[in-house]
Amino acid sequence: MSQPDSGPSRPSLTPPPAEFASPFAQPQVARPAPIPAAPATAGTVPVRPRAGRTAPIWLLGVLVLVLVGLVGYFLDALGPAASIVGMIVAIVPLVGVVWAVRIVDRWEPEPWSLVIFALAWGGIAAVAIALGVDLLLSLVFGADTTPAAEAVTAIVQAPIVEEVGKGLGVLLILATARRTFDGPVDGVVYGALIGAGFAFTENIQYFAIALIEGGAADLTTTFFVRGILSPFAHVMFTSVTGFAVGLAARRGASAGGAIVPWMLGVTGAIVLHALWNGSAVLGDFFALYVTLQVPLFVLFIIGVIALRREEARLTRSRLGEYADAGWFTPQEAEMLATPAGRRAAMAWAGTLRGDRRPLMTEFIADATALAAARQRALTGRDPQAADDERVLLTRTAAARAALFAP
Repeated sequence: MSQPDSGPSRPSLTPPPAEFASPFAQPQVARPAPIPAAPATAGTVPVRPRAGRTAPIWLLGVLVLVLVGLVGYFLDALGPAASIVGMIVAIVPLVGVVWAVRIVDRWEPEPWSLVIFALAWGGIAAVAIALGVDLLLSLVFGADTTPAAEAVTAIVQAPIVEEVGKGLGVLLILATARRTFDGPVDGVVYGALIGAGFAFTENIQYFAIALIEGGAADLTTTFFVRGILSPFAHVMFTSVTGFAVGLAARRGASAGGAIVPWMLGVTGAIVLHALWNGSAVLGDFFALYVTLQVPLFVLFIIGVIALRREEARLTRSRLGEYADAGWFTPQEAEMLATPAGRRAAMAWAGTLRGDRRPLMTEFIADATALAAARQRALTGRDPQAADDERVLLTRTAAARAALFAP
């Protein structure tokens, strides 16, 4: 990083549009928002408002009540010992999946409160919805354990009910925390976390039943199939829903306006889920796993990488505009908008007096959020984006001054 100068106006860092042609380009629905001039000194550091960035307390309270009922159900149906063992084993794939999702989310991390809510929705509410529908259908039509009935349950009922239940969580996050939902990457992250939560609770049941029916040998086999071969299955399914909702959010849709994209996303998730369950019930699971599921997962990874590149492109473009206005130097804008630049900045901050890497982390996070706020202001889809911009400009200026302080 270098000190700002007061020389002539700096060149824009915004690359030519043709260099980053993207199918995710955002429509402009309002006049461009002007950038205020950079102040000589940073003022008091404000705190970003929480409104529109957290799940409602009452919704978290409902999840806690449902959790109590769910725990009671597991203890009664599976017994305390098997339930505890199943939960301990299920934590292993959950940790790996959440770690992977947070890597995807590293560029502009979502608030921890919403990360926890997404996991909780998948692991509590979506599971409760699936169990409730299953119980209701059993009461109405009676229990049917024939192979045909079990196949229909696995290939039709489970994908529809589970993906709708998980997808409702994505829609709720859009409705209650709209200002954190900037686009497809956010949607994929929220959908993946919901899927991870659902898989965790479902795995508790599968692992506990395997332990009860076949002991350690069956538990090991089940863990290999669900914890090693397919920990990302539910993650991938619900990410399709999140991607569709994220595209709608990027185009300025409210929760109500995102219903149609949500339905399309849920449909895609149901199809993938049905293919997965069908490969286990009707065909050679391992053969279909290699020939169908692995290629789908590779395509999923490629799609996530493409979304991350688009997010980095937008960050670079927007911060280049702030560099033109004097808030950053062109070198700082480049540093903040590239992974290599961020790594170099963190290494440099570690050499400063008192190890200022935590301060650099805050500076990078606020600058990235500033770029996202600028994008919302440009497209006109968030009337409060200008307020966010003022707060984040003050925060980045204060962090920048602190980094250069003797």
